[in-house]
Amino acid sequence: MEPQMVWANLAVRNLERTTKFYTELGFKLNCSPNDQLTSFKFGANGFVIHFFLKEVIESNMKMEMADAELGAEVLFSLSAKNKEEVDQWAASVNKAGGRLLSQPESFGEGYYGFMFADPDGHRYNVFYM
Repeated sequence: MEPQMVWANLAVRNLERTTKFYTELGFKLNCSPNDQLTSFKFGANGFVIHFFLKEVIESNMKMEMADAELGAEVLFSLSAKNKEEVDQWAASVNKAGGRLLSQPESFGEGYYGFMFADPDGHRYNVFYM
């Protein structure tokens, strides 16, 4: 069997704040936000991440969702075209209300990037290689 699509479902505390943050970073809405979720497309292939209110997804899935403020549940990687774009991402994340977990820097051989958390603690790294 082969899934037709793969997407991510994450828990958030405030849908309006989440919608504002990802919109300010330039991500495109996947569907109109409602009182349970907001959803965005990421990257050229349109990978979808649904951001559900924590209590909604826990009730619907009958399971407790990890608190992203306490630890990383997953690390999403976002590629950049060059070092300058990495720096632009860092400035945009900071301006939009995200938390820089590291400053843009060179690491490994041929890598340049940084890590950040969204307002709910979901973690991303942005890098150029």
